[in-house]
Amino acid sequence: MLTLNTGTGYWNAVCWIVFFLLLSLIVFLIRALGRKDYKKGTEQTKVFFSGNEVPEVSAQHVRADNIYWGYKKALERYYKAINAIHTGFAPDYVMWYVICTALMLIVIVVR
Repeated sequence: MLTLNTGTGYWNAVCWIVFFLLLSLIVFLIRALGRKDYKKGTEQTKVFFSGNEVPEVSAQHVRADNIYWGYKKALERYYKAINAIHTGFAPDYVMWYVICTALMLIVIVVR
C-alpha cells in the first residue's frame, strides 16, 4: 500500500475508499430502519401548514410576515432600528464590512 507522507499527516487513497464504503453502509442501514408504511401520493405527503388547509395551487405563496408574525412582533424595536439604517446600496454594506473588520483587527492586535 503506497502512502503519501506530508508534513502534517499522510494520504492513503485505499483508506479513504474504505471509509466511504463503510459510511455508505451505515447510511444504507439507517435508511433501511425507516417506516415501511409510507406511501407516495397519499395524505402522508401533504405539507404541514400549521393545522390549516393548504391553499389552492395559485395561492400557495405565504409571506413570512404571516408565518413568523410572533418573532417579528417580539423583535419589533430591533427591526425598526435596522430598517432606519438600511439603504439597500451595496457600497454602504461594503463600507460597514470594512469598518467592522478594521475594528476587529484593531481589537485583536491591541490585545
